[in-house]
Amino acid sequence: MPGETLPASETPRSCPFSGGPGEPRRYPFPRPSALEVPRELTGLRERPVVPVTLPSGDHALLVTRHADVRRLLTDERLSRNLNRPGAARIARNNRMFQDPKIDPDPPEHTRVRRLVMRAFTPTRVESLRPHIHEVVDELLTAMEKRGGSADLNETLAFPLPIRVICRLLGVPEGDTALFRSWTDHFLSVSRFPPERIRAAMADMNRYIAELIAAKRRSPGDDLVSDMIMVRDREDGRLAEYELQWWCRLLLLVGYETTATQLGGGVALLLAHPGQLALLREDYGRIPDAVEETLRWKLAGSSVSMLRYAVDDIEMDGYTIPKGASVIPAADSANQDETVFDRPEVFDITRDAGRHLTFSVGPHFCVGAALARAELQIATEALLRRFPGLRLAVPPERLRRHEGSLLEAFTEIPVTW
Repeated sequence: MPGETLPASETPRSCPFSGGPGEPRRYPFPRPSALEVPRELTGLRERPVVPVTLPSGDHALLVTRHADVRRLLTDERLSRNLNRPGAARIARNNRMFQDPKIDPDPPEHTRVRRLVMRAFTPTRVESLRPHIHEVVDELLTAMEKRGGSADLNETLAFPLPIRVICRLLGVPEGDTALFRSWTDHFLSVSRFPPERIRAAMADMNRYIAELIAAKRRSPGDDLVSDMIMVRDREDGRLAEYELQWWCRLLLLVGYETTATQLGGGVALLLAHPGQLALLREDYGRIPDAVEETLRWKLAGSSVSMLRYAVDDIEMDGYTIPKGASVIPAADSANQDETVFDRPEVFDITRDAGRHLTFSVGPHFCVGAALARAELQIATEALLRRFPGLRLAVPPERLRRHEGSLLEAFTEIPVTW
């Protein structure tokens, strides 16, 4: 289950490839500073496949070009099931998204996802917009009362998505504080020791089981109650373990990814005064600005997109061999010079809609619409409420957490 640990003594796993010479590069690539994309991404598309070494010490193939990444994300020969002998691991001591009881590939994944999406509808997401506005207004009012400075992480970026996802799922508001610690442990690459990861995940699993039991006794107008109905009333097509697994997943990844993206996106705008001025002149640019910050992939690298080739895959001029561990690198695709003009430039006027941050195909992010709603509403409200908002430190002094799958900012100090 999520958070299961691996023996640290396992030897690194190699990755077969005959695509050319070169020592594997360490991946994720380091950033020059918190708001910049890694230098290694510049010109990386000159080689369609780049061997890399993961934090676990295992080797994988990084696919670099937008067209290839997009194609592979819909190719059923590239499996998300990493519970295979020889498959690379992201981290040595934490399986993260690996669960031997869950099949993450079609057709099984498609079946379960379709059932989950019957509860997680566009109408439900749209109905949350008034709640998002309400929470944003409450948080910004509290931020204003603090005086002329604040940490954007603690005042807006993290409180907003956890309250929204908990409202969506029907988690009591008083319990929201529990999830930040659980998420930090779940996403640990090397930040926490395995025994602490195990303990945190055991606590979360117990909580989810108790939440489901409570919703069975007293259903509400929430996603967990609807998922229980799909599980209990429709011929058991959603197994009990699948129900618990999806509840955990939605709580975990529906929160910190949006929080990191929101705080980082605002910081990126504040670090580019010319772009910020364009946005303040016309708040109708908010959707485009949000898409450009998403293209920047502020929440982290593409290491979580790790997959396994169950057969040879012929690409344009090369072959991904059966048994290879592969990362379709959205961070590289989002910097592809053949798709985005001057991709190294942050430009809110560009059409960034072809970015692959939310993936495509059968694993397209189920929470993309909700994340976009939160990002757009919160960014516009913040900039309107605080016309003098600026970073309280130079952009190069911002820092990110190390040893975590998501590269969240340690703090984002602002003043106004």
